[in-house]
Amino acid sequence: MGIENILGGGDIVMIAIAALLILSVFLGVRIVPQSEKHVVERFGRLRAVLGPGINFIVPFLDRVPHKISILERQLPNALQDAITADNVLVKVETSVFYRITEPEKTVYRIRDVDAAIATTVAGIVRSEIGVMELDEVQSNRSQLIAKVREQVAAMVDDWGIEVTRAEILDVNLDEATRAAMLQQLNAERARRALVTEAEGKKRAVELAAEAQLFQAQKEAEARRIGADAEAYATEVVAAAIAKNGLEAAQYQVALKQVDALSQVAKGEGKQTVILPAAALESFTNAFKLLGAK
Repeated sequence: MGIENILGGGDIVMIAIAALLILSVFLGVRIVPQSEKHVVERFGRLRAVLGPGINFIVPFLDRVPHKISILERQLPNALQDAITADNVLVKVETSVFYRITEPEKTVYRIRDVDAAIATTVAGIVRSEIGVMELDEVQSNRSQLIAKVREQVAAMVDDWGIEVTRAEILDVNLDEATRAAMLQQLNAERARRALVTEAEGKKRAVELAAEAQLFQAQKEAEARRIGADAEAYATEVVAAAIAKNGLEAAQYQVALKQVDALSQVAKGEGKQTVILPAAALESFTNAFKLLGAK
C-alpha cells in the first residue's frame, strides 16, 4: 500500500503544516554572537539591526544579507610620502585601529571600509605635515598624532565607524636629507665645543683676575694694618715724650740702636761683629735710662 493509503488526506496536511512551522521557526529565530551584528532587510530595504542574543524575524519576508563583526580591527601599516613646510620629503608610516559601531551606516554608505579609512588617513597626514617644519614633525609627534586622530574620527563618523587608535609609527627621511642633517648636527656639535672652550678660557681669565684683585686687596689691607700699628706706636711714643720729656725719646733711640746691633750679630757666617764708636755709649745710655726708670 502507498503512503496515501496508510495516511489520510488530513494527516498529510497536518504533517505539511508541522513541517512548515518547524521551517518557519528555524528561519525566524536568529542567534547573533556577541562579536557580531546582523543587518535585516525586507524586500531589499533596511528593517532592523539585530544585536547579540536571540532575535526573531519574519520568515520568507526578512533576510539577513550582512553579518558585521564589531571587533576592533587593524589596518595594514601604510607608508606614504609627505612634504613638510620647509620642503623636506618624508615617508610617514601610520597604523590605524577601528571598529564598526553602526553597521547600517557602514553597509549602505561605504563599499570598501579599509580602503576608505586608509585613504582618509593618508590625506590627513599629508595635510598636517604640510603645515609643519621638519623639526616640529620630529619634536611634536604626539601633537601631530592627536590632530590626525581627531580629524580621522570626525570624517569616518558618517560611516558608523569609531577610530580607536591612529598612530604615526615612524618618520623616515631620504638619504640626501639625512646626510645634510648629519652635517648640520656635526657643525652644531663643533660650534658648541668651541663655545664651551671659549667660555672655559674666559672663566679662567676671570678667576685669575679675581685672584690678583684679592691678593692686591689683602696686601693693601696688610699695609693699612701695618700703618695703623706704626701710627699707634708713634702716638704712644709721642705721648711718652710729652709726659716724660727728652729722656723718653733718648730711651727709644737707644733701644732701636741696641735692637739693630742684635740683628747684625745674628747674621749667618759672621764671626766678627764690628761695633761703631758710639755703640758702647748707646748701651751705657740705655742702661742708665733703664736704671733711671
